[in-house]
Amino acid sequence: MSTPPPTGPLVTRDTLRTQLSELGVRPGETLLAHSSLSSLGWVNGGAVAVVQGLLDALGPEGTLVVPTQTGNLSDPALWGNPPLPPEWWAAIRATMPAYDPRITPARGVGVVPETVRTWPGALRSAHPQTSFAAVGPRAAEVVEGHAPDCRLGERSPLAKLEAMGARVLLLGAGYASCTSFHLAEYRIPSPRVTVGRPGPGGWETVTEVSISSDRFDELGYDFERDRPVVRGKVGAAEARLFPVADAVAYAEQWLPVHRPREEEFLHPPV
Repeated sequence: MSTPPPTGPLVTRDTLRTQLSELGVRPGETLLAHSSLSSLGWVNGGAVAVVQGLLDALGPEGTLVVPTQTGNLSDPALWGNPPLPPEWWAAIRATMPAYDPRITPARGVGVVPETVRTWPGALRSAHPQTSFAAVGPRAAEVVEGHAPDCRLGERSPLAKLEAMGARVLLLGAGYASCTSFHLAEYRIPSPRVTVGRPGPGGWETVTEVSISSDRFDELGYDFERDRPVVRGKVGAAEARLFPVADAVAYAEQWLPVHRPREEEFLHPPV
């Protein structure tokens, strides 16, 4: 049985640079990119070409930022895909390798962020579950000071990106992937939760804001309806471009009305 021909269009590094520039990506800006490689079409060079195209569009003075999250560094009692036998939990907690920004791979965010993480000159923030990686002149400014008890709040790269006027690029990714909305959860009444993870000295727990992307697709639909969002095509992918600050401000108003969450302490499974 022969292999079917690839689904187009054919996308190259130059295609990406040109179409990103046409979308409105500006040389010298700081860009937080959420991406889906498979949505673009047949990319000659795969994730490497995508990163090259993004950096070409940003130019030497621009900075590319991506989420390099590691949600697998978490309590096995919460895992559901698949769930693990309870009798394994203690051993997993005791032996799970701690986060190391140099070698811990990103998970669940796609191949483009993992490619950025290993890019020459890339820097990565210190949070063991919700890190960001950045390449460019402002990379250190973005990633430094990511507090271990602040996944996506005021002491995370998101607040830095908001303050420096960065924009979000959704490149074939939906609003459910928009991490900027999470910053709003730290500014409205939100539950607290105990978060478990491996640490340098063994298993550790911290108290954190409970974050959730539930209904972010609806939030994004209303945001796009009410606020200026640049839309276009890059390859076969739907692309959207908007300021981090606009997304956060809109979510601060939308979430308490459409997805209120009680400000209480949530107890995870033991």
